[in-house]
Amino acid sequence: MGHWIVGLIAAGGYWGIALLMALENIIPPIPSELIMGLGGIAASRGHMDLVLLTIAGTVGTVVGNCFWYWVGRKVGYKRLKPFIDRWGRWLTVDWCDVERAYRFFRKHGGWMVFVCRFLPTFRTMISLPAGLVAMPFWRFVVWTAAGSAIWNAFLVWAGYTLGRQFTEIDKVVGPVTIASIALIVLWYLYRIFTWKPTAQQA
Repeated sequence: MGHWIVGLIAAGGYWGIALLMALENIIPPIPSELIMGLGGIAASRGHMDLVLLTIAGTVGTVVGNCFWYWVGRKVGYKRLKPFIDRWGRWLTVDWCDVERAYRFFRKHGGWMVFVCRFLPTFRTMISLPAGLVAMPFWRFVVWTAAGSAIWNAFLVWAGYTLGRQFTEIDKVVGPVTIASIALIVLWYLYRIFTWKPTAQQA
């Protein structure tokens, strides 16, 4: 899995890192762990600068998350209900779930955007409710950039420390990524077959 990413990193440099990190946040599951880890390895070989690498990754992360933020702003909270009523089963949520999440996010939104940068899956999808509740854009960017910078710096440091052990990294990351996707699919299917609207559960 890692070889084509290495090729893009080698060809595109910091722009390639930024592009991959943006795509990772728009079209998962390109793993940021692999992208930034390989960037760290490139830095250990003298091909990239650690600080510029972290900045490029963070810029790409913020841009990718802005996509979902603006989707949320465009749709809006009130216009979301007909969509949930129609497709709720396949999303395994109903409007009561959305209302609870909406209220919780309005109360705790800022720190949630920051904390979720360290959590798989949530690091991308947290941007959607941020847009739905119309969190101020500057605040969203600040929280996203802060959490992303810390996480990306950690990944770069890990890749830099591991240095030339690329083969070992790819052997681990590849199976872990596949296993994660499989678990997500199985959990989703389980949710579909066991999901009932709140009214039916009462």
